[in-house]
Amino acid sequence: MPGYGDSPPSETVAMQQGRVAFLDRVLQQLGMRKPVLVSPSMSGRFALPFLLARGDWLAGFVPIAPVGTKDYTAEQYQQVQTPTLILYGARDTSLGRQGLQSLRHLPGHRVAVLPGAGHACYLDKPEDFHRALLGFLHQLE
Repeated sequence: MPGYGDSPPSETVAMQQGRVAFLDRVLQQLGMRKPVLVSPSMSGRFALPFLLARGDWLAGFVPIAPVGTKDYTAEQYQQVQTPTLILYGARDTSLGRQGLQSLRHLPGHRVAVLPGAGHACYLDKPEDFHRALLGFLHQLE
């Protein structure tokens, strides 16, 4: 993601609209039609505004303790009709639970909490993570 890790900062993604446009371009360049957007941690800064602006373009959404959930209101979340699996590790006592407080306002969501897993639950408990993710994906078919 621009501005994260070793990538240089980018003015185009400094604002929410730029992050939505960036993710939109990535999905178009990849030829994605109705993808499931999986969003761990910092990617929430891109995925959440995209979900709110273009959630109807997604087949599903899987936030994994994303940042930025407090930036939106319950009413904004309630407008989203995208099937959602809220996923986090039980030992993630900050972003996981914080995200759940906001994301629980998404209609039609499910919650999966991975016992014994921390913030990077997909690394701590990969089998449990994949089982939850695949179960959600199969429900979308």
